[in-house]
Amino acid sequence: MAPSELLDTILNQITNSDNAQTLHHILRTNLSKDSRDTVLASLLPSGQDPLTVLDMRENTLGVLWILAARFSLQTATPPPWPLVQEFCHTFIPEDARLAPDRVTAVARGIAAFANASPNPKAAILPLYDLVRRYPPDNSYLTSIHSVFALSCVSTQSFSALIPVLENPITNINTALSPDLTYSDSLTYHYLGGIAFASLRRWAEAQEFFEIALSTPGHVPSALQLEALKKLKLVQLIATGKTAPLPKYIHPLLPRLFKNSPYHTFVNAYPHNTDLLNECAHREAVTFANEKNTGLIQQALSRAPRWTLKKLTGTYVTLSLPDIARAIKLESEDDVRALLLDMIESNDVAAQISADGTVTFSDPAPTFTKEQVDCVLADVQDQTDLLNSLEREMAKSKEFLNKASKTRDDSQWAPQAEEDLFMSTSGVWAEEAGFA
Repeated sequence: MAPSELLDTILNQITNSDNAQTLHHILRTNLSKDSRDTVLASLLPSGQDPLTVLDMRENTLGVLWILAARFSLQTATPPPWPLVQEFCHTFIPEDARLAPDRVTAVARGIAAFANASPNPKAAILPLYDLVRRYPPDNSYLTSIHSVFALSCVSTQSFSALIPVLENPITNINTALSPDLTYSDSLTYHYLGGIAFASLRRWAEAQEFFEIALSTPGHVPSALQLEALKKLKLVQLIATGKTAPLPKYIHPLLPRLFKNSPYHTFVNAYPHNTDLLNECAHREAVTFANEKNTGLIQQALSRAPRWTLKKLTGTYVTLSLPDIARAIKLESEDDVRALLLDMIESNDVAAQISADGTVTFSDPAPTFTKEQVDCVLADVQDQTDLLNSLEREMAKSKEFLNKASKTRDDSQWAPQAEEDLFMSTSGVWAEEAGFA
């Protein structure tokens, strides 16, 4: 029987089925794997597109299988884009969860189709609908998240990614995404850090880069090293100094970082402006290839700011010329403008007299009632969340077995040095690389 005739039979089963699970079983078993996508990607014997016959919501499962097939076969007729958008906006999540691998295939197909079109941003809206509607709630990580994040970052649509990033990931269910991997979580949080950094939301960028950096794995990932580089630069921009790394990251990553030009840049920051500029010039190609030139330039532009801030810990009064020499700015007007900007942003508390004398003082802490209430509400929400996670973990047989085993172990012996660390050659985990 020709594929189009088989599709006609399947279409009748889709439209007449009133049980999603039974239909899913039929679609998965009635056709062989070798021919299934070919049949589902076909047109009807009349030449009509089967997607125009189906209801995008009521026939969620059938549409999902057909879309996945159409996106997977290069020779297939591309699905009508308005119908793709309608499906993502209206599908029934419970039905779609019966075929999680098809959902991932559709998400990746949407991204690939848009990337090959004149308008790569076209993927963002349907992928946003998928990533927000498919999981039971926004706390779940799925394989769609990394696809959506990559589409947003690659098209520089950073703001479109923020509503998803602002929902903390606290749940992972492989039933929702059987193909979910370590790299999906790593990629999602790394790209989230890039999005926040591009919007100069430094605190959130640090958080996401740190999550990517500390994602557990047997060997360090190339993407984790890139996250470490960006984390250090973001910390310099935000606070003028770097923070200690979490103790639970892979021990090889700090060693690799020390062998990079970023280590030299961080050590010279913010006082040694000559070495900073020399490093930025000498390693310009490396920074550009790794897409860190923008962060390097922002760190350089803010170096005088942090040098000036450190002066407030030593001096009570200084003249504008003295400050200009200390932070290596050329004119008093530049120093005055920098001081006024830092005072306005509450980085320093200072007064500038008419004769150019700057008097520093300790800033008085000010908190509004709304800020206090907001912090208390956030603490309460986090406490409730932690208590819920603790209860769920207490039900885990795997956790209870490991906890029992830990209590029974009376000795712990460290492994040999050669077991703890390995050569830097050939250590990267399998994943897509981003710079």
